[in-house]
Amino acid sequence: MTTSRRMLRLLRYMLPYTLQALPAVLLLAGVGLLEAFRVLLIGPIFDKVLEPHSTASNIPLIPRWKLLQNFSLERLMPHQIHNPWTMVAIALVASTLLKGLFDYAGTYLINYAGFGMITDLRDDLYNVILRRSAKFFSGQTTATLLSTIVNDVERVQYAMSAVMAEFLQQVFTFIFTAIIVVGLGGKLAWVLLIFVPFVIMSATRIGRSVRRTTRRGQDKLAEIQNVLHETIVGNRIVKSFNMEKFEARRFRDAAKRLLKANLRSVRAQALSSPMMDTIGAFAIALLLLIGRNAINKNYMTPGIFLAFLIAVFKLYDPVRKFAQFNNNFQQAFGASEQIFTFMDAQDDVLEEPHAKALKGFRDHIAFEGVNFAYSEEGEHCEVLKNINLEVRVGEVLAIVGPSGAGKSTLVRLLPRFFDPTAGRIVIDGHDLRELTLTSLRTQIGTVTQEVFLFNDTVRSNIGYGQPEISQAKIEAAAKAALAHDFILRLPEGYNTVIGERGYRLSGGERQRLSIARALLKDAPILILDEATSSLDMESEALVQQALQNLMEHRTVLVIAHRLSTVRRATRIVVLEAGEITDIGPHDELVKRTGTYQRLYNLQFVDNAEQEKVAG
Repeated sequence: MTTSRRMLRLLRYMLPYTLQALPAVLLLAGVGLLEAFRVLLIGPIFDKVLEPHSTASNIPLIPRWKLLQNFSLERLMPHQIHNPWTMVAIALVASTLLKGLFDYAGTYLINYAGFGMITDLRDDLYNVILRRSAKFFSGQTTATLLSTIVNDVERVQYAMSAVMAEFLQQVFTFIFTAIIVVGLGGKLAWVLLIFVPFVIMSATRIGRSVRRTTRRGQDKLAEIQNVLHETIVGNRIVKSFNMEKFEARRFRDAAKRLLKANLRSVRAQALSSPMMDTIGAFAIALLLLIGRNAINKNYMTPGIFLAFLIAVFKLYDPVRKFAQFNNNFQQAFGASEQIFTFMDAQDDVLEEPHAKALKGFRDHIAFEGVNFAYSEEGEHCEVLKNINLEVRVGEVLAIVGPSGAGKSTLVRLLPRFFDPTAGRIVIDGHDLRELTLTSLRTQIGTVTQEVFLFNDTVRSNIGYGQPEISQAKIEAAAKAALAHDFILRLPEGYNTVIGERGYRLSGGERQRLSIARALLKDAPILILDEATSSLDMESEALVQQALQNLMEHRTVLVIAHRLSTVRRATRIVVLEAGEITDIGPHDELVKRTGTYQRLYNLQFVDNAEQEKVAG
C-alpha cells in the first residue's frame, strides 16, 4: 500500500469527528491570521510610534497592493482614539488575547479529533486481530502484535493529535505571513522563490529516510518486547537453567540493535534543522543586500523593511518546522504500514455471507475425506490424510497414536480453528463452512493440557463468556468439577484474584477451574486434549473424576492419555502419520497385532499399574 493510500485511510478515521475538526481548522486559521496581523503592527510601531515626526510615516504601509493599500489602524479603531501609541497598544493586546483563545480552543478540538480517531483505529485493529484464525497467531509473535497495537498506534496517535495541531497552526501562519511578505516586499519577496526547490528536495529525501528508519526501529522494539515477554512468562525456566546472564545478554543485544536503528532515524531527522537554517541564512543575507538599496531609493521605509524582514523570519519558522512535521508524519506512515498489513491480512477461515446458525447438536459428526496440511513459506507439511470418520451423538471417541500423528490437529478442525485443505466436516448434515462460527463454537466445549486462566477472580474465570451468570450456578459447576472446596480455602473465596495464567494455583486446581468453566458452558460436544497428562497422581485422580462428571450426557472426542479414559471410550481411533490405521473398542483392538497393541504395552500397561497402586 502506497503512502498516499495509507494517509487517506488514516484520514477516513477522522470523518466521525468532523464537528470537532472543522471548527479546529477555522480557529487555527484565525491563529495564523492574527500572527500575521501582529507582524503588520511592526511598521506603525517603528514609523509612527517611535518616530512620529519622520517623513517616512506618511508612506503607505503596503503601497504596492491595492487590496491592502488603505490598511491603517485608524480604520480599525473607534474615531475617538487618535493617538498612534494607544492604537498600536490596543491592537497588539487584543490580537494577542484573541490569538491565545483561538489557539487553546483549536488545539483542544484538533486533539479531541486526533485522539478519537486513533481510539477507533486501535479498537478496529484489536477487533480484527481478535477475530483472526489460529493460523494468523501461529505466524506472529505475541511481542509483534503487542508492539503494533501499542507502539505503532502510539506513533500514529502523536502525529494525528499533537503534531497535527501545531502543523495546522503553522500552515495558516505560513499562508498569511506569506501574503504579508509579498505585500510588504514586492519584488524582494520573489527572491525567496529561488530557495523553494532546495527546501522541497531536501525535505522529501529526508522524509523518505525517516520513514524507512522508523519502520526498522519499530521492528527492533518488537524484538525487545519479544525477549521481555518470553523471559517474564518463562521466568521459572530461566531460573531453573541458570540462564539469567544469557537472557540479560540477549536483551542487551536486542537493545543495541534498537539503539542503532534509533540513531539512524535521529541522523536522518537531525539533518532537517541545520539544512533549513543554512538555506534561511543565505536567503536573509541576500534580502539584506537588496533591502538596503530599496531603503536608499525610498522604495520602502525602514519600518516597512523591518516589518518585511521580521515577516520573512516568521515565514522561515514554519518552513523549518515543516521539515520536522514531515518527519513526524513519515514516522506515522511508517508505523501505519504494519497496522494496515494486519488489518488487511486474508484469513484462511472465513464465514460465508449467508452462513446458517447451528441450533443444537442432535445426530452425528462426520469427517469426509479430510486432508490437512500446514503451509510454511510455500512448503506444505501434510498432517492428516484421507480421514473418514463418523461420531454419533452421545459417543465417547478416544484418539490415540504416537506423538506427531495429528491427534490435536484433528480435534482442532472441529471448532474451525483451521479448515481442511481437502474434504469436509459435517455436523447434522451441515458442512462447517456453511455455519456461523459463533453458533458452531457455542456447541463445543474444550479442556486442554495447557490451561489458560485470566488474571481475574475465580468467579470471572469460571463464568467466562457469561458475565450475568448467577453465583449459584458458578458454585454448582465448581462442585461438579471438585473445585468448590479448594476455592473456599482461598483468601477471598470466589472473589480471589488468581494471578496471570492462574499462577497462584496448582496444576490440578487450574485444570479443575477449566473443567468448571466447560461445565458451565454446557456444550453438547466436548473436546479433551490430553487434559491430565501433566498432573501428578493425586491431582489426576481428582481431575479424572471431575472429567467424568463433565463427560456425562455429552458427545466426547478425547485424546487419550490414561488407560481409564481409553477403556471408557465407546470406540478408539488409532492415528498414525496422519492416517487412521485402526478403529474399534478397546477389547477388540488390544487383541490385534498393530499400533494400538504396541501403545497399550508401552504406555497403558504402566499407567494401569500406577492406577492400581493409586487405587
